[in-house]
Amino acid sequence: MTTTTTQTTARLRRALRREIPSTVGLLADEQDFTAMRRYRTFHFDDHPTYLKEVEALLKSLARQGTHTTVALFDPDEYVSFCSETGIAPDDPTSRSRFTDHLATTGARVVYTGQPLTALLPELVDTAVRRATWEYATTVLATAGDCPDCGLDLGRDSFDRATRLLLGLLDGAGAGTHHLVCSVPAADDHLLAVLHTTRDEHGTNHHDPTTATEFTAVLAAGIVMASPGGLVLRVTHPGRPDRLHGWRLADGTLSPLTEAEVFAAYCTDARTGEPLPPEHGVDHRAGFPLAPGPHKHRPGRD
Repeated sequence: MTTTTTQTTARLRRALRREIPSTVGLLADEQDFTAMRRYRTFHFDDHPTYLKEVEALLKSLARQGTHTTVALFDPDEYVSFCSETGIAPDDPTSRSRFTDHLATTGARVVYTGQPLTALLPELVDTAVRRATWEYATTVLATAGDCPDCGLDLGRDSFDRATRLLLGLLDGAGAGTHHLVCSVPAADDHLLAVLHTTRDEHGTNHHDPTTATEFTAVLAAGIVMASPGGLVLRVTHPGRPDRLHGWRLADGTLSPLTEAEVFAAYCTDARTGEPLPPEHGVDHRAGFPLAPGPHKHRPGRD
């Protein structure tokens, strides 16, 4: 084979590698890293060195022009995957198969050259959002029918949550809105966040996927009759920020008083100690929202 032919072959192979996507499984925290150290074939001794080598790998793949995604590698899910597929967990090939599995099923983000200090929080946030979405949609899908009228409780709750969200955005008016919905569940705590902007013409601008996730969490709180809460921060240029709050009860959102909103924002949730109020922020009562239809009885115990 001539030198020219060898160079051409190498060039073509490099070009082909750039067209093959790559997924890197990442152990995000020290606890997950420690769990993987039980395996003889896992050769890293400390998490900082591991993260440094992962970042070097990502940079190398980027220099080659490879489209790379980073997936959250969960050791417990890995053990379950190995058990279900009948493969040995203490084997690099098994870890590769699991990472390949994560490429289509797991929480992942695209690597665009961002440092790990930025990528890690994004990856963890993506994983939390995915788990929250799966929990909420499972609650809605298994809610059953109302024994009185036969209505699908999950679908009805989602419709009611949609109307409540629209009422919140209408009442907030023009500006940038930051909404947080918190719903306690039997073995979890559901938290959803939505950023949206409403222009002077009354049009809302937000990510539709995030809005659907937010609505699903609110709907799950409705169908479970959980005592949750929702807070709204409205930002408008040239004006103080406004803070509003509601209590989730009986399938709807009941406005908090101005004093309750102040107490919620000016109390340390961990210690219960008072916090100084934020400068340039108005604490306002929640505004009334249109009541939903009559409350349905759960279709299951």
